Amino acid sequence: MTAAARKTRQQPAGDGIRVTGAHENNLKDVSLELPKNQITVFVGVSGSGKSSVVFDTIAVEAQRQLNATFPWFIRNQLPKHERPHVDSIENLTTPVIVDQRPLGGNARSTVGTVADIHPLLRVLFSRQGKPSAGNPSLYSFNDPNGMCPDCEGIGRAVRPDPELMLDMTKSLDEGAILVPGYPVGSPGWQFYANHDAINPAKKLNKYTAKEMDTLLHGNEGKVQLTFKNGKTQTLTFEGLVANFTRRHLKRDTGSMSEKTRAQAEKFISEGTCPACRGGRLSAAALATKLAGKNIAQWCELQITDLIELIRSIKDKQTSAMAQGVLAALERIEAIGLGYLSLDRATTSLSGGEGQRLKLVKHLGSDLTGLTYVFDEPSVGLHPRDVGRLNDLLRALRDKGNTILVVEHDPDVIEIADHVVEIGPRAGVHGGEVVFEGTYKQLRAGKTLTGAGLARSGVVKVDPRSAKGKLPIKRASLHNLKNVTVDIPKGVLTAVTGVAGSGKSSLISGVFREAHPDAIFVDQTPIAASSRSTPATYLGLMDPVRKLFAKASGANAALFSFNSQGACEECQGRGVLITEVSYMDPITTHCESCDGRRFKDEVLAHKLRGKSIADVLELSAEQAAEYFTEAPVLAKVNALIETGLGYLGLGQALSTLSGGERQRIKLADRLSGGGNVYILDEPTTGLHMTDIDMLLGLLNGMVDAGNTVVVIEHNLAVIEQADWVIDLGPGGGKNGGEIVFTGTPEKLLTAENSLTGEYLNRYQQAG
Repeated sequence: MTAAARKTRQQPAGDGIRVTGAHENNLKDVSLELPKNQITVFVGVSGSGKSSVVFDTIAVEAQRQLNATFPWFIRNQLPKHERPHVDSIENLTTPVIVDQRPLGGNARSTVGTVADIHPLLRVLFSRQGKPSAGNPSLYSFNDPNGMCPDCEGIGRAVRPDPELMLDMTKSLDEGAILVPGYPVGSPGWQFYANHDAINPAKKLNKYTAKEMDTLLHGNEGKVQLTFKNGKTQTLTFEGLVANFTRRHLKRDTGSMSEKTRAQAEKFISEGTCPACRGGRLSAAALATKLAGKNIAQWCELQITDLIELIRSIKDKQTSAMAQGVLAALERIEAIGLGYLSLDRATTSLSGGEGQRLKLVKHLGSDLTGLTYVFDEPSVGLHPRDVGRLNDLLRALRDKGNTILVVEHDPDVIEIADHVVEIGPRAGVHGGEVVFEGTYKQLRAGKTLTGAGLARSGVVKVDPRSAKGKLPIKRASLHNLKNVTVDIPKGVLTAVTGVAGSGKSSLISGVFREAHPDAIFVDQTPIAASSRSTPATYLGLMDPVRKLFAKASGANAALFSFNSQGACEECQGRGVLITEVSYMDPITTHCESCDGRRFKDEVLAHKLRGKSIADVLELSAEQAAEYFTEAPVLAKVNALIETGLGYLGLGQALSTLSGGERQRIKLADRLSGGGNVYILDEPTTGLHMTDIDMLLGLLNGMVDAGNTVVVIEHNLAVIEQADWVIDLGPGGGKNGGEIVFTGTPEKLLTAENSLTGEYLNRYQQAG
């Protein structure tokens, strides 16, 4: 990094954000002062307490005090924030919190809607498009007047599938209709076999297009049916698809039996809406063109292509109106998401993509004096794209804002004006400030992060040999370009490439579909309510309750804080939560059970000298010494193997960091068995010193005879893989190809591989 990039800012002491006596979660009376209008990066091992300082203390209190400035009516509509456990926080400014929570949304939520670009397009098309459909709302697929009436603005439709309904190798006489209710000779069968334009003896794959259209969609002519009693009836003809749609799709499904509904579902498929062809809008809206395309076609373009389209517009008035759209699109491209399209569903975005998209909304703001709070913004980013992220963080700072970042990536840490390390280790072994200063001072220091930054890469020189192969042939999902590649068996394979290159499409999509029995660990969040604990998530409570029931002779349900054994005062929560509609909630310690969740009569029962509450207070490491029973030990040891031995069995999952939650999910899958494992960015939330633990775990899985595939950007993992599959060369339409396959050592000399280029730089660092 250049000297200019490393340049930090000086600020007078005393006017920064002052935190005094923070005790949230595992924090041990933390006090510190953070400089304003600078970038402060918080580092430390996963679970050390970084998020407890930044999000659970500073961000929550800033948000709580901001909400307190609104009238009671508005406050009642806002999220409630309990005052954090801290003696005092001074000099707070208005917060903008950009965390890793998924954008969520539904089938109507797209990149265009969440980035507030679609409203701009609607105005543009209503004013400059030809012929105009009218006002901007008529170009909205969320407005009843603008949406496609057939799919109601979703773009996809559920419809009968002729390929599922018919056996094309048979004739009607041979029973070609597979839908129940049409056996040969029955009135239902006669309805089609007796039509003048249909030959029942002719095999369906020999039908002309006109004959097949009549069978499926015809609505002309009369058909005479003959019943067993000799009576006849003449009916107006209705094609098989239209008949099925009327009886099963447009009928009130509540009046159908479960058996009938289940049978109908066998002949239904979801596909692009035939009326709007996926455009979501009415015919009038889709008829409007601008630069030769309608609004749906604009939205389906890759953002980089849409930028070029707008730049090519020659009409001055149209070009002037499109400048707002262009500026917003350029901000998305600048943050490394130019491979997306505006019609991409937000539910399909990764956590890293969602976080960067949230950031885009703030890049065009002229507000200053804000405090931006980021949770690992580098998640999901290839090393090439981290530089772009750093440019954006500096731009926000230079506008006069304070930037707080929780981060593990060395390249992000390097641009910090101020660094705070929380540690020295995780959980009960952390929660203290172990370093404050500059990046240069951190790198020269003795902390875990300092030592990690000073370390250079070492590529694996003795990779394992494959014990076979798992082929992927002609994969074309999303942007994949007819990809054929082999996944080696019995080794650790890293699948790499820039964001949007096709890694997830290839592995999480195509490969996983071909191997449905594979153990898959992705980045989706796990349940984290106040009642969820490592013991409940891993299924530990059932065998533990049975052990207590056997030892005491009592019902196993008595040993559950979600059932019979729960303290009646706090309902098994251990705390009392008082909520008043317009006030922040107040949580107090339950005096009745002393925070232990159970009734006294439950705590009287012991197993080897400990009550059920005593057991839940054990850490995983302590539990491994206490239990001798195999079913319990298997789950406990999985926690220890993933570096979570310090976690309490009864600790609330809501108090865990992102990295801890990722590993607890891995611990759950580890105890399940299986010979193919797929892990999507397992380093998410992990400190650089935790990478060695993860590599030890992955290597142990391979040594046990498993095939392990990781989708990963972390160079420390990539260099220690046995095999690398690199996709690219870029993202979106510029990706979807295999750039390199081979060992990490050969990747160092590979041409046209961005991953190889950055792996080389990593080898030379230190």
